Amino acid sequence: MSDQLPPAYPPPPPPPAPGPAQVRVQAAAPARRPNGFWAFLKALGRGINITRLVVLNLLFFGVLFIVLLFVFLGAVGSRELRMVKDDSVLLIRPEGRLVEQFSDPIGAAISRLSGNKTRQVQVRDLVGAIDNAATDSRISRIVLDVDDLQAGGFAALREVGAAIDRFRATGKPVIAWAANLDQGQYYLSSHASKILLDPQGSVLPTGLANYRLFYKNLLDKIGVDVHLFRVGQFKSAAEPFILDHASPESKAADTFYLGGLWDTWLSEVAAARKIDPAKLRASIDSMPQQIASARGNIAQLALDQHLVDGLATEEELIDGLRKDGVPAGKNGEGVRSVSLERYNAQIASISPFNSKPGVAVVVAEGEIVSGKQPQGQIGGESTAALIRKARLDKKTAALVLRVDSPGGEVYAAEQIRREVAQTREAGIPVIVSMGDVAASGGYWISMNANAILAEPNTITGSIGIFGMFYTVPNALDKIGVHSDGVAVGPLAGSFDITRPLDPKIGMVVQSIIDKGYRDFVGGVAAARGKDFASIDAIAQGRVWTGAQARDRGLVDKLGGLSDAIALARSEAKLGKDAPTRYIEADLGTFGRAVTSMNDSAALAIGRSWGMTLPKWLSSIDERLPELKLLEHAQAGRPNIYAYCFCSPQ
Repeated sequence: MSDQLPPAYPPPPPPPAPGPAQVRVQAAAPARRPNGFWAFLKALGRGINITRLVVLNLLFFGVLFIVLLFVFLGAVGSRELRMVKDDSVLLIRPEGRLVEQFSDPIGAAISRLSGNKTRQVQVRDLVGAIDNAATDSRISRIVLDVDDLQAGGFAALREVGAAIDRFRATGKPVIAWAANLDQGQYYLSSHASKILLDPQGSVLPTGLANYRLFYKNLLDKIGVDVHLFRVGQFKSAAEPFILDHASPESKAADTFYLGGLWDTWLSEVAAARKIDPAKLRASIDSMPQQIASARGNIAQLALDQHLVDGLATEEELIDGLRKDGVPAGKNGEGVRSVSLERYNAQIASISPFNSKPGVAVVVAEGEIVSGKQPQGQIGGESTAALIRKARLDKKTAALVLRVDSPGGEVYAAEQIRREVAQTREAGIPVIVSMGDVAASGGYWISMNANAILAEPNTITGSIGIFGMFYTVPNALDKIGVHSDGVAVGPLAGSFDITRPLDPKIGMVVQSIIDKGYRDFVGGVAAARGKDFASIDAIAQGRVWTGAQARDRGLVDKLGGLSDAIALARSEAKLGKDAPTRYIEADLGTFGRAVTSMNDSAALAIGRSWGMTLPKWLSSIDERLPELKLLEHAQAGRPNIYAYCFCSPQ
């Protein structure tokens, strides 16, 4: 017996020796060389895949770095905000147009992040900061510099001015300083304790005007025929397309409401500055002669007329604040101050979450257009959805609709009005607060509220309807093109803009306009508890100031947004501490993250990267309003509007 154990498995047999045939096959099949083109494609594919992975990783880690940086700087910024020192000055230096809400909130946040100007200032931000500073022991006074503020109307300025009055009532001073003041900027500055003007500056109140461009001659030259259908003796919104001048009715109506606005400006400025109104009017009426007599020294003339309290450069302003006890700023420069943006960021960071029932505020600002629209325009669907969202929210005890709109498309306005009516039917009080303008369609969406509040210098009314339809056969004829064919049916082809307007279609469109006017006037009459004839007498497309509208029963009370919120709390039987919530469109995760960035963190990131933004992100659309109205017009159909071109200059 052998000493070795047998293997667990028998070893495999050796491979058989290849036969002659196998040898010949192997000899006939040498190794294949890869095709050069396919090898190139494979290498290219591998390169693209590697590049894709590298780019994705860079993007991932880049975004992660930015998020972590936001969190870190946000925490640092919050600590800085909590360290607003005693005896600080709240520096209010608004830049851009005064608005009810940002037309592009994400763009505004990115502009702040980059250190660029946002070109828009929310009324609520100004008012909120001033009211909070009134009870903030760390804020000793306000310095107001409105050189770069652009105001579209006087009602929003009056809202901010009322907040300044409340601040002054606590015993704290407000010093307004500027290099130059137009009449809107001066209107706001007149609420200050003291107005200082740069020695090379000016104050130039000019009065009010409403001039428009008229396009009829141009349209005649190019062969475009505009067919206007309207109801309302004073409904002049579409006159530029059918006339080459303003109608006498339009001029008469404009003179009346502009005169009312100017009277309000004079009386309120005179009261704030403690000047006799008649003397103030006379000095402005003779301003050209007085400037000539002062040899062009407008600053000295403003001082002599008591429009300002002193002349001072910015350095002299700082010296005066230091003499009044304001400590020097960082590194001994300037004075100890906190900017409006940084102060508002602090207010937002310490505002507690409040789940109690309160007042919901929906802002309706801009033109009324069908469908879903971004902020800055009122969408028939989107704004109605915001009101519906507020109504269905169990925390909504009352609704305030803040309206700043010249109107727009009739059907879109009706969609919003219906939501207002349904909110009232649900037992939720609705208060309308009118801003600078709430006319035509802006009044349409307001009329079913429990109460309507307007400022004395709000522009409202313009209850009227018009429709436009244009045809271009003459324009085609000028280039030798003609339209011809057949139609089956009484109205077939009637809305073809290449053919002359059929009189039967004109009758149809005018009937639609007549019905729209009856619905508008009838709806106002029912909402205001009046008969059709009494509303018709003050409608007819005529424009009124808020004070004139109150006297004619179109407005219930004079007051601003804060008064409307107080009335809403009262109607809903809420306490004075009931919260106020703005109902706005959801910005998405990224939008919320960007807009929630506090000012210190945003500026730190922007300055560290030296970021700049393209001008189009902060530009304001200043196209001609008459032409802008037609942006949403559809060819081949009548376009029905409740719109008012009534913003003074």
